[in-house]
Amino acid sequence: MKLAVVTSYPPSKVTLNEYAYHLVKNFRKKNEITELILLIDKTPKGKDLVFNEDGCKVTVKECWTFNSYLNIYSVNKAIRQTKPDAVLFNLQFMKFGDKKIAAALGLMLPWICKMKGIMTIVLLHNILEEVDLARAGFTANKFLQKVYNTIGTTLTKLILKADTVAVTMEKYVKVLENKYAAKNVVNIPHGTFEIPEKPSFELPQGALKIMTFGKFGTYKKVEKMIEAVEEVRKSTGLNLEIVIAGTDNPNVPGYLNSVKESYKNVPQLTFTGYVEEEDVKDLFTNSAVVVFPYTSTTGSSGVLHQAGSYGKAVVMPDLGDLALLIKEEGYQGEFFQPENVGSLANAIKSIVTNNEYRINLGKVNYKAATAYPMEKITDMYINEFQMIAVNNEVYARSILT
Repeated sequence: MKLAVVTSYPPSKVTLNEYAYHLVKNFRKKNEITELILLIDKTPKGKDLVFNEDGCKVTVKECWTFNSYLNIYSVNKAIRQTKPDAVLFNLQFMKFGDKKIAAALGLMLPWICKMKGIMTIVLLHNILEEVDLARAGFTANKFLQKVYNTIGTTLTKLILKADTVAVTMEKYVKVLENKYAAKNVVNIPHGTFEIPEKPSFELPQGALKIMTFGKFGTYKKVEKMIEAVEEVRKSTGLNLEIVIAGTDNPNVPGYLNSVKESYKNVPQLTFTGYVEEEDVKDLFTNSAVVVFPYTSTTGSSGVLHQAGSYGKAVVMPDLGDLALLIKEEGYQGEFFQPENVGSLANAIKSIVTNNEYRINLGKVNYKAATAYPMEKITDMYINEFQMIAVNNEVYARSILT
């Protein structure tokens, strides 16, 4: 099978690029894949395509640009040139742009592929029905929220024209089936990127690092976390370092610089900027606690799975999807009330003052992470494509007879 993957890809700053890296890394090792075609976004720097393991042939086409109205044409052209047997779209609703028309045009691509007769699966990381538009940074205007929901419903109908739509939570399957009477939605878990055979639950000498990782400024904000760690320092006297790892959300440029200026007098406050793929391991390994300073959720959390793979204790907001994900996949952590500094401080304090508890949480989360390695997730996608091929063959025979 020649498999094309439409996605952003490192060193892209567009969302889901890290997820794509690990999908590609594991697809390359599958005997069923004879060629992997990457239909990826354009970046000034070259793509990170150096892998330690042998694998199938990889063809790279940088064929789309964030917020371009021409993506629908350029991706189509790349598909026509490369002639894949199957296409996997790694998507969320703002994948192709944060401007409405550019985003909408890009999301029409799965439907077009299906119309061309190409086997098509959409991996949809979030669904608009489960997003708090105000807290997630889209709009607080009630009228505009209705407009977004109407547009989202229309685009979801188009996405559901694909052969299969894969979502990362069982709850999303039920929502799409109930609202759209969809019969082609499956739950394929997010999966865990890297799983060290023996994660170390011990920490390096020096300050305990309280770390958060992501794209910040919309529903991921770090002010309350900084203030919470300050409270823990005062009440315990512990040597704590605050690590803000990642970049601004594209919708909120300059956010982290403004935070850095506002909290410039806070000691041991580190902003790492963009974290290269090869530096992710050290980032997690050296951290005592991984904090999720979210005010809303937009789907499964890749950072949670990464934290689990490195055996880390986590502190999470008591929000619907994250709480449900923890229950479904077996993770454990300390919960706090979103935007409540005292609640967040208590959650962090309960871990950093109890080393045995920290280690136990890390062991539980490592066990949860090992249940769905990316090797297993890519097998699930290949199985789905094989089922589509069989169904298409059966349908073709029925027409002929």
